[in-house]
Amino acid sequence: MKNHLPKITHRKRFAAFLFLLLAHFSFGQVPNSYYLPQNVSYDPKIPTPQQYLGYQVGDWHIQHDALVVYFKKIAELSNRVQLTEYGRTYENRPLLLMTVSSPKNLSNIDKIKADHHALVEPEKSASLDTKNMPIVVWMGYSVHGNEASGTNASVLAAYYLAAAQGTEIDSLLNETVILIDPRINPDGGERFSSWVNANKSQNLVSDPNSRELNEMWPGGRYNHYWFDLNRDWLYTQHPESKGRIQKYHEWKPNILTDHHEMGPNSSFFFQPGIPARTHPLTPKKNIDLTEKIGKFHAEALDKIGSLYFTKEGYDDFYYGKGSTFPDVQGCIGILFEQASSRGHLQETQNGNMSFAFTVRNQFTTTLSTLKSARNLRQELLDYQRSFYQEKNASPVQSYVFGGGNDPVKIWEMTRILRQHEIDVYEIAKDETLDGKSFKKGTSFVVPLNQPQYRLIQGIFEKRTTFEDSLFYDISAWSMPHCFNVPYSEVKTPLTLGAKLTANDFPKGKVIGKSAYGYVFEWNSYFTPRAAYELQKKGYKLKVATEPFMGVVEGGTKEFSYGTIEITAGSNQQANFESLNTLLQTLAERDGVNFYGVKTGLTPTGIDLGSSYFASMRQPKALMLTGLNVNPNDAGETWHLLDTRVNLPLTMADITQTNRMSLEKYNTLILSSGDYSSLDEEKIKTWVRGGGVLIAMTDAVNWVVAKGLSPVKIKAIPADTSAPKPYALAERYKGAQQIGGAIFQVKIDPTHPIGYGFKENTLSVFRDNTIFLEKIKDPYNAPLIYTNEPLVSGYITERNKKLLKNTPSVVATSFGAGKVIVMTDNPNFRAFWYGTNKLFLNAMFFGSTILSGVRGGED
Repeated sequence: MKNHLPKITHRKRFAAFLFLLLAHFSFGQVPNSYYLPQNVSYDPKIPTPQQYLGYQVGDWHIQHDALVVYFKKIAELSNRVQLTEYGRTYENRPLLLMTVSSPKNLSNIDKIKADHHALVEPEKSASLDTKNMPIVVWMGYSVHGNEASGTNASVLAAYYLAAAQGTEIDSLLNETVILIDPRINPDGGERFSSWVNANKSQNLVSDPNSRELNEMWPGGRYNHYWFDLNRDWLYTQHPESKGRIQKYHEWKPNILTDHHEMGPNSSFFFQPGIPARTHPLTPKKNIDLTEKIGKFHAEALDKIGSLYFTKEGYDDFYYGKGSTFPDVQGCIGILFEQASSRGHLQETQNGNMSFAFTVRNQFTTTLSTLKSARNLRQELLDYQRSFYQEKNASPVQSYVFGGGNDPVKIWEMTRILRQHEIDVYEIAKDETLDGKSFKKGTSFVVPLNQPQYRLIQGIFEKRTTFEDSLFYDISAWSMPHCFNVPYSEVKTPLTLGAKLTANDFPKGKVIGKSAYGYVFEWNSYFTPRAAYELQKKGYKLKVATEPFMGVVEGGTKEFSYGTIEITAGSNQQANFESLNTLLQTLAERDGVNFYGVKTGLTPTGIDLGSSYFASMRQPKALMLTGLNVNPNDAGETWHLLDTRVNLPLTMADITQTNRMSLEKYNTLILSSGDYSSLDEEKIKTWVRGGGVLIAMTDAVNWVVAKGLSPVKIKAIPADTSAPKPYALAERYKGAQQIGGAIFQVKIDPTHPIGYGFKENTLSVFRDNTIFLEKIKDPYNAPLIYTNEPLVSGYITERNKKLLKNTPSVVATSFGAGKVIVMTDNPNFRAFWYGTNKLFLNAMFFGSTILSGVRGGED
């Protein structure tokens, strides 16, 4: 990799010395002058953080309630500040956005916001005078809760901007609107600050082995459900993201900073990242402006003697990250990565590093960002205007999506698009495109002839060729494939219907009142929620393992594999009137149609009393958590079951599981992780007794190694090609990984894992190199990769060859129980709606798989 660091000079050697000197100086409480510019005076009526909190910034990690009250106090005392709450976290903590500008600007803030927003509207922007327009800068801190130097620096930023006096600050505030998001992830931040503060010694301990510097699982990086919120900017699945993105689009900032931390043995990074890893939809001008801004950071860090680097390690490819999301919207996203002290002091290769030192670097680059914004104000404003004035040059004129058998997924897709100020239209008439039928009323059009056309392309496109083969994050995220919704790229003019001004949830109905029973299809995204609610209230459900024709209100209707029967005969305890009332509620809440059947005798197919209706077991699930389990993957399962299915999930650490009884559970979930410490015999005994074991991604290794599944994992062949230079080793090895791409599988909709799927192919997400051998019994593999599996993203030819025509899911018996292995993650980042059903099918129907001969004995 090319070294982009400046040449070492005497000045740089002095800077390194100063780094260590200042770090050493800051072990104890530091004076305000350590952080704050001293060439200005400060308004005495605005309390410093130390005066208000009772300790100096850097002495303790600020907790969220203290941050909130301090920001409220500043807003109360300063006429430069307005404070709004843009949302609440899962744990009900407020999410704040502080707007800072001159009193004159704040008195006219709605007009300024409207004028600034007009920059992204080509029909209005040409007449705007950017010479006198304030620039908008968004400062975002600590999306990862255990990267705390950012949040603590935001406290200094709020004080400085409210209290500093003089012509310099007055000019800055006259020309700038500053938006401070002080803690993007309050739940994770609180978890982390509580840990390090509780384990802090009076005599600071810098030993990396210290308890203070090693949080307990899952750590403070994640939000309440263990999600990385820095991957949620695009698909906005969490309240933190939904509120933040609403404010982002209200303002359309010109610069957005994203303050992070990295390993303690590094220094300080600021963008641009590696140029070859910038998404092609991002204009070259964006990189040029990022480099211009970077010179201000370099100058500021030089002055305080802090080491730094740029154009290395990080990229600007995935538009779901905070520092990259703005780049596809005429804004300059800036990633800052500060070497982390994790606690209050840590030994590093560069000497002992204090928390105060890390905070100082984040605050310094906050100020250098504001200086660059003021100096480049008109150029940045003009860039944003020209960004949106450019016309779509792609041959694709619009994207059409819809149809399928699940309007709930269409509803969620539309919500996401409209949240990003993307215009969505009804289709004007029935269309057949690429051999797919799109019906008026259930299908929609997203034209590229609108300001957000680049973002639309970034959301919908498939990409399989890349300038670079290494990715800091995933290489594919195409929305129609995430949702597995039919779509088409249209390259000819298409008549548009009405523009959507609302996005009502597609409620279901109860069709016909029955004294015999009801059936419902396993199609809607929220069908499992309805089914679990019925089970929880004591209703007995059965699943059709064969299709049939039912006699319903208005005639007959075909019902496919996976149709659910709510029986209403003498064995059913529930009162029919209360059942009908409950179904009305579930139909509207979950988008499910319930059909009252008039008779158990069907014109064709199985009758309603057939043994081909298998009893559905109510899931009683246990998921293993704790050390060596991937918090992201486990959190995705927890979030899915808790917030979308309303299914209680017991979570227990592996060590606890080894000691406790498993009798009360019928489903055991192993997310990605290392389960080498799990009691093998205990799990085997439980599965033999009738339990359903679901193992995903890395957990498949343990299941196979312990003989719980007959599948075999392919050995990856060694590289026998010609020797390569050592300098290329990291790049070569990195390229062999699958960082995140989309692949196509063939799915068997007659298999319980495939119930509810309409198409015979499915897009799945993969971020690992676990390849299974073909299995002897093809009926055990309901999902198999196609011969040309790559849909979008990066994969080497070697890995593609290893992947094609191999199983993605294998379901086998183990004693009286079932073992279901999934090489891919069906619940990825909460936005992979298209494959959640695979996992839920394993939970609800796992016990019915390969259940033997149905019917009576001779």
